[in-house]
Amino acid sequence: MLENVGLKDTKNMLVDEQVAMFLHIIAHHVKNRVIKQMFQRSGGTISRHFTNVLHAVIRLHDVLIQKPNPVPIDSTDTRWKWFKNCLGALDGTYIRVRVALENKSRYRTRKGDIATNVLGVCSQNMQFIYIRPGWEGSTADSRVLREAITRRNGLKVPRGKL
Repeated sequence: MLENVGLKDTKNMLVDEQVAMFLHIIAHHVKNRVIKQMFQRSGGTISRHFTNVLHAVIRLHDVLIQKPNPVPIDSTDTRWKWFKNCLGALDGTYIRVRVALENKSRYRTRKGDIATNVLGVCSQNMQFIYIRPGWEGSTADSRVLREAITRRNGLKVPRGKL
């Protein structure tokens, strides 16, 4: 399957090491120079292989990302019985952030915190199926949702599955 997405061993690095570097970067949010020292590779090599693995993961999205099943009409689950025929639930949340002084007014919430507004959608298995981070804290939830639905490759809601 890895051949179908373009990942292959190189002269100096196995696919396993390429994937290990990629996973370490995204799991621990470390910089290129940390991986450079840890794996004893050049920054260019790390960057190139990170990009290759990222593109492979994107090509595998149909395999890696499962489509949610709607909540059954006869559901008796106390958490989900109100969401019959829906694919999941969504909500916005604020995450506190540090921003430059000149940007603080845009990120200030109605309660006075400096935060970013994040839209999250989860399936009935409590797994995230869509996340839209990065909005200023002063942005209304309805605007974040509208942008998520209308953007290219954004949140897709099938007909009848509201």
